[in-house]
Amino acid sequence: MNHLLRQATFAAAGLLTLSLGVSTALAEKTKIDFWFGNSGDIANRVQEVCKHFNDSQPDYEIVCTTQGSYDAAVQNTIAAFRAGKQPTIVQVFDVGTATLMLSDAYYPAYKLMADNGYTVDWNNYFPGIARYYATSKGEMLSFPFNSSTALLYWNKDAFAKIGKDHAPATWEEAGEDMKALKAAGYSCPFGFNISRDESWQLLEQFSAIHGEPIATKNNGYDGLDAQLLFNKTKFVQYVKDLKSWYDQGLAVIKSKETGQTMVEAFAGGDCQMILTSVGDHGTIGRTAKQGMQWDVSWLPVYQGTERKNSLVGGASLWVLSGKSQAEYKGAAAFLAFIAKPEEALFWSTVTGYIPVTKSGYDYMVEHGFYDKAPYKGREWAIKSLTATEPTPITRGIRLGSMIQIRGEVANGLQAIFAKNTDVQVAIDDVVARGNDLIKRFADTYEGKTLP
Repeated sequence: MNHLLRQATFAAAGLLTLSLGVSTALAEKTKIDFWFGNSGDIANRVQEVCKHFNDSQPDYEIVCTTQGSYDAAVQNTIAAFRAGKQPTIVQVFDVGTATLMLSDAYYPAYKLMADNGYTVDWNNYFPGIARYYATSKGEMLSFPFNSSTALLYWNKDAFAKIGKDHAPATWEEAGEDMKALKAAGYSCPFGFNISRDESWQLLEQFSAIHGEPIATKNNGYDGLDAQLLFNKTKFVQYVKDLKSWYDQGLAVIKSKETGQTMVEAFAGGDCQMILTSVGDHGTIGRTAKQGMQWDVSWLPVYQGTERKNSLVGGASLWVLSGKSQAEYKGAAAFLAFIAKPEEALFWSTVTGYIPVTKSGYDYMVEHGFYDKAPYKGREWAIKSLTATEPTPITRGIRLGSMIQIRGEVANGLQAIFAKNTDVQVAIDDVVARGNDLIKRFADTYEGKTLP
């Protein structure tokens, strides 16, 4: 009996030792918190990327937590930083870039990678993407992650009924196509949205591909005291045309508030043209009405325009200050991992976002990605972003309070489309309110300059 008791004791002790050993091994993994703003299906895809990284190595565990939206990711991070509980990595959308750059709350990407032994060919990043997140010297401060640009989506079946087999290249042509589609019995030739988020394509993308600034000082890159000036550019004519098409029933507002988003309206065959992100390509592919033939092209320009590159949208990953060296090693390992061409292929396959590096794009081409039916057309996003070498105007936007400015643009468009306010008057008012926001931002960071 004593012998059996001793055996049981030794066995229990062995199990305890084994358990402690396993616990110790697990505890040795460095945990890295990553907060992101994506929700819905994209949030699930981010979690897949995180799982791929965790399964690929034994040293780090990245814990990825959605904050529900881009806005919430930024605001929650600010609050957490003040409490000393910030994540190691945070996803910040494009228009939050200037705020982060001036915050002194981050570990620059180029320095993080060098400090942790990684040699990165920063020239491998597409210039139109890299320059959005780089200093004036070209030093990358954050890692592009879910990058996109806006495209024109068009219903090939509907266009066939009006005798066309190609998307409109100009807005003049698009206007004629809308009339023909309406005459052919389609109630929504062109679906659009005037919400805050759509300022990205209605104002920012439109201005870039037309080579026109939305603000002085090269869209804010050359100083915090820039002034908005899109009330004096082709944008005014564009809004006038949109309003005219809207009044004629050729263009229809589609949003959550109307009960059907643009993407839902297009996928369901209810609207025959929309402008939206290439990131929606996968969603439309999965949800399009059975048998519907559709395609994408780059955004139309006005006749006589020398097309310029479009702007990168989406978000980048920032590594925050105040963390341990072990966490920084893990962050560098994660950022190196997601930059692999194989991961670029996976990410683009399951989302619709584009590869951010030339090597990633080449890898996808070599594997026939763009030849496959579900993904064919996404190369238009690369064509659009690389249509020209970025100019001081088309490299991006560096305006303070850009999030709030987008809100003012939405308010102005609401006044135009819902209250019939004169287009020029409404846009002048938007610019005036926006310039007040920029001034308040500049006053907040008085004495600071953009890197």
